[in-house]
Amino acid sequence: MGKAKKNNGNTDNTIALNRKAKHNYHLENRFEAGLVLQGWEVKSIRAGKGQISEAHVIVRRGEIWLVNSIISPLISTSTHIKADDSRSRKLLLHKKEISQLVGAIERKGYTIVPTIMYWKNNRVKVEVALAKGKKDYDKRASQKDQDWKRDKARLFKRG
Repeated sequence: MGKAKKNNGNTDNTIALNRKAKHNYHLENRFEAGLVLQGWEVKSIRAGKGQISEAHVIVRRGEIWLVNSIISPLISTSTHIKADDSRSRKLLLHKKEISQLVGAIERKGYTIVPTIMYWKNNRVKVEVALAKGKKDYDKRASQKDQDWKRDKARLFKRG
């Protein structure tokens, strides 16, 4: 029996992406946070029913919370549980990371944005990033850069 291959660079473990985050914000520091879930939520995520495109992160009483992330309940969810698909979910971070995030929000005017939700060792993790909002001209410049990279790749592929 050979060694198990590592899953480097594969997106098999990705649950949900926040594509708007890169477009609307300058993403700086990234943090990996655990997510407190209920049993039915884990089952729904395994079925591919998780979404963070409209989600944002807030600080409440020194704790970090993921708000507006949608995990749609399965039809087969237990009848004795009232499933709330967009409830606030607590993010698990070290105290040092939380104080770093809170300090950046309060002093420097940053915001915290969830960028990706993924599986890591049978646990659901959320990558959050410290972000500054982009202006319209920044968005146009980044779109122009992306278009140029795409055109450049096409030119090199042909010639």
